[in-house]
Amino acid sequence: MITIDKFGAIDIGSNAVRLLIGSVTSLDGENPRFKKTSLVRVPIRLGTDVFLKNKVSEENIKRLVDTMKSYKLLMETHKVHSYKACATSAMRGAENGKELVKLINKEADIKIDIIDGKDEASIIAMTDLTELTSRDESYLYVDVGGGSTEFTIYNNGEKIASKSFNLGTVRLLNHLITDEKWKEVELWIKKNTANFEKISLIGSGGNINNIFKNSGKDKGTPLTYMYLSSYYQLLQSLTYEERIWELNMNYDRADVVVPATKIFLSAMKWSNAQNIYVPKIGLADGIIKYLYNEKVKK
Repeated sequence: MITIDKFGAIDIGSNAVRLLIGSVTSLDGENPRFKKTSLVRVPIRLGTDVFLKNKVSEENIKRLVDTMKSYKLLMETHKVHSYKACATSAMRGAENGKELVKLINKEADIKIDIIDGKDEASIIAMTDLTELTSRDESYLYVDVGGGSTEFTIYNNGEKIASKSFNLGTVRLLNHLITDEKWKEVELWIKKNTANFEKISLIGSGGNINNIFKNSGKDKGTPLTYMYLSSYYQLLQSLTYEERIWELNMNYDRADVVVPATKIFLSAMKWSNAQNIYVPKIGLADGIIKYLYNEKVKK
């Protein structure tokens, strides 16, 4: 007998706020099938508020509350079985973060969990990253967000090390990353990848997804270091307006894509990786998997 459940995943990031509604189809004796039913993204960019002024502005408080109200209605319309809302780097650092969580719970009837970098990496890892690639190789998984970047190293299908750094695209745009922070990330990557003769990257986040889409490559085909380096040079040669027009980018993508590419390239350089695989996965996908696993336990 086939059963179909719908789950809602809300990712409140430093650059955008996303709602992913996913369906899970189950059949006795078979592995469940996960499908993305709907994805909505609102570019509120909470990070600009928090990283510069330490709190979410009144304007963006209203926008976030309105967004959560609409997400609540969408989940009710889709008849989701359950949902989970997670807030990451920006809300972690906001002086009024806890107050805003209470307000959203009251106004939109949505409970938000403010998670740390370790929890974020663990939820992302629930997407079974190693199933997407060969299990007998080594990979550095890099999830670039607006406020932070999560790094996880896999070898022969096992997680070897994981760490979250306050190195994100919105922070970089606002010149909030010191040379010391870059050096800290470099040393961690070099130390934890030194024993691997060959390693590849797995990249996630809206920016690398956009780059992969523009590359025209087939699903499952990696981007090379050479390709990403050339694309980075192209991005730097264009103005913000030219990226929107000539590369057909959204206005909220055309600026953050530059620092995001720099982070991916740096990770490839420091780990000596020549290829980066780009499956469409992230925090929201991990939340869907988490919710399904919780249902199965009951």
